[in-house]
Amino acid sequence: MTAVTPLRVLVVDDARDTADTLAYLVRLWGHEVRVAYDGHAALGEALAYGPDIVLMDIGMPGMDGWEAISRLRKQEGARKALCVAVTAYGKEEDRRRSRQAGFDYHLVKPLDPNVLEQLLSEQR
Repeated sequence: MTAVTPLRVLVVDDARDTADTLAYLVRLWGHEVRVAYDGHAALGEALAYGPDIVLMDIGMPGMDGWEAISRLRKQEGARKALCVAVTAYGKEEDRRRSRQAGFDYHLVKPLDPNVLEQLLSEQR
């Protein structure tokens, strides 16, 4: 399914293959995508890009996804983005921390592409 109105999507994951594959998939759905490979790069990219959607891993070295989203939520230009945790962390405590940090959704890897596509289509 091709998006009628492309969204600006920022994909953040320290596992480059995972980030690049997810970015490729989202592009196939017709969206514009930028990729960052760590939390610090994500903050800079979000400031420059002003994403509509942020898909972010939590378990990253340096600055984890919880801290990165918390900081991103304070930035002009990315404050209103829909933020989705895409992570291997699936316990209830992880989901609670995601909500507290500022994530809107918490999706557990391996990601069901149909769930993500539906979520993106609801944002257009």
